Amino acid sequence: MDRELLELYSDYLLSSFSYTTATGLSIMTEGELSHDKVTRFLNQSDFSSKELWKNIKPTIREIETEDAIVAIDDTIEEKPYTEENEIVNWYHDHAKGRAVKGIDLISALYINDKGKIPLNFSIVKKTKTIFDEKKGKERRVSELTKNQMYQQMLNQIMKNKVQFKYVLNDVWYASAENMVHIKKKLGKEFIMPIKTNRKIAMSREDKIYGKYVTVSLLELKENIVCKIYLEDVSFALYLAKQSFKNEDGTEGVLYLVTSDNTLTYQQITELYQKRWKIEVYHKSLKKNASLCKSPARIVRTQSNHIFASIFAFYKLECLSMQTKLNHFAIKARIYEKAIKVAYEELQQVNQLSFEFAK
Repeated sequence: MDRELLELYSDYLLSSFSYTTATGLSIMTEGELSHDKVTRFLNQSDFSSKELWKNIKPTIREIETEDAIVAIDDTIEEKPYTEENEIVNWYHDHAKGRAVKGIDLISALYINDKGKIPLNFSIVKKTKTIFDEKKGKERRVSELTKNQMYQQMLNQIMKNKVQFKYVLNDVWYASAENMVHIKKKLGKEFIMPIKTNRKIAMSREDKIYGKYVTVSLLELKENIVCKIYLEDVSFALYLAKQSFKNEDGTEGVLYLVTSDNTLTYQQITELYQKRWKIEVYHKSLKKNASLCKSPARIVRTQSNHIFASIFAFYKLECLSMQTKLNHFAIKARIYEKAIKVAYEELQQVNQLSFEFAK
């Protein structure tokens, strides 16, 4: 990988306010960097989490702490007008409650009081084709489930010897297999919500005799942590019920479970609240790092643009840690400067027009 070109391309993504293209970067450098050279850079090889780790490792080593959090979640970069391929496909968007066409990106974000750095990422690839009898046509599927990708990402983080204590994720990754993987295979703790229809046992004896109850039917009080057991999870979990208000004024409930028996109710809810930073990461990727602004149509180019956007986010976060400004404030400063330059250029053009009219 050409590090100098990566730095230049990622700076272009941070400074751009429209579609990002090889031609656009060439124009920005006043032709010093050719369109073809940018295209070759984006097509030369597959930029993976391995390359991301090489670039972020010094920063992680500088800021890592033993009580840090790894939050894992996915987001869909919508591509409604792009031709389908192994990464541009149809995925269920839980926020919209329907399938959307785009690229499904899974990320692991390192979070502590010093900053938030993307540790690794995985793009869902639907490389297999099967016949869907229900729909009467062929469709693409991934050879790996998202939960398998989730575990592989955590395995790589452990292999890289990153210091952290907790894994946080939303309800879609709250499988028994993931819980066991984190606690037993990795030796880490987790906090995650479970579905309201999840069945739990209130004692080890109830678990042995198969006496399970639906979690939403329990009369659980807030500010209380109770010991519970889940099917296919050999160790006890600790459950906390958290009520909250949605933006539309409706009330919601989260049933949070943790493997850490030392946490109080307040600690469980406050720690889980930090998971929201991965949503901020997704928003900043799209709004500030040009994730969705590439018209690329080739799988490798699309994937490498995503890599560069994640690297651009990392650079923006480093600036944020240094300046104490959030990503959107930094981007606003760039925008304000761009407006001033554009205004000055317009005044010069107006002056030329006035002189020509004479």
